[in-house]
Amino acid sequence: MSEVNPQADILRVAQAAQESLTDTMVERLSITGANALEVVDRLNDEDTFDAVMTVIDKLTEINRSGALDTLFEAATMMHVARSAVTDNMIERLFIFVEHMISNLANEEIAEMAHNARRAMEEASDEMAERGTPSGGLLSTISMLNKPETQQAMQFLLAFSCKMRSRTAKEDEE
Repeated sequence: MSEVNPQADILRVAQAAQESLTDTMVERLSITGANALEVVDRLNDEDTFDAVMTVIDKLTEINRSGALDTLFEAATMMHVARSAVTDNMIERLFIFVEHMISNLANEEIAEMAHNARRAMEEASDEMAERGTPSGGLLSTISMLNKPETQQAMQFLLAFSCKMRSRTAKEDEE
C-alpha cells in the first residue's frame, strides 16, 4: 500500500489545475481578481464603507421584518407590469392624463376652490362669534345632543350658505 502524503496530494491537485487552465480561463480569473481588488480598494473610502455598511444593516432589518419578500414581490410586479404595457397603452394613458388636466386645471375650478376656501374661512369666523350652540328638538334626538355635534352642524350650514351666496354673486356678475 502506498504511503499517504498530503503535501504531495495538494501539489498534484495544484499541478492538475494549472495544466487544465486555458488562456481564456486565466484571463477571466485575472479580470475577476482585478475587479475584486478594485471593490476592496473602494471600501477604503470612508463614505463608501459607511454606505455599504448602512445598506447591509438595512437589508438585515428588512429581512428580519419579513419585508424583503414583499420588496421582491413588488419589484417583480413592477417588472411584469412594465413588460405588459404597450406603446398604445402608454399613449392612451397620457391622453387621459392630458384630458383630466385640461378639465380640472381651468379657471372655473380654481375659482370654485377659492370660493370654497373663502366660504370655509367666513363660516369658521361666524362660528367663532356664535359660541357653543344650546341644542334643541329634544337635543336633536339625544344622539345629537353633544355641543360639538351641534357646532359641526351649524358650521356646515354656515358653510353651505356662504358657498351658495358666493355662487349666486358670480352668476349675477
